[in-house]
Amino acid sequence: MTVFVVLVSVAVLMFGGLVLDGGLALAAKARAIGEAQEAARQGAQALDLTAYRANGALRLLPEQARALAERHVAATGDSGTAVATADEVTVTVTARSSTQLLRVVGIQSLTVSASGSAHPVRNSGIAVP
Repeated sequence: MTVFVVLVSVAVLMFGGLVLDGGLALAAKARAIGEAQEAARQGAQALDLTAYRANGALRLLPEQARALAERHVAATGDSGTAVATADEVTVTVTARSSTQLLRVVGIQSLTVSASGSAHPVRNSGIAVP
């Protein structure tokens, strides 16, 4: 009977760890998605103003867009990469979530990643006074 109680107790602890730490990992994933999207939008602000003024073309300065996006990710404390072209910025963020109950079985943290993309858009729906 004692072995059964120990096994059931361990199983309940591991299930609780999956529920608690899984929820924390989902929250970290949602945060990483937001960070990736914010960083991509930040990078998409690096417009090539010379081309825009010359012929109205909306395109990015890829190196500047990548640098802006990576600077934004670095400010969050997570790690990530950014890839930029003349049309789009894509950011991938990797975040770690410390575990609470799964530490008992040797899992110290869970890693999540998320990506977001942005591109420049002409806002023609707003009237300029």
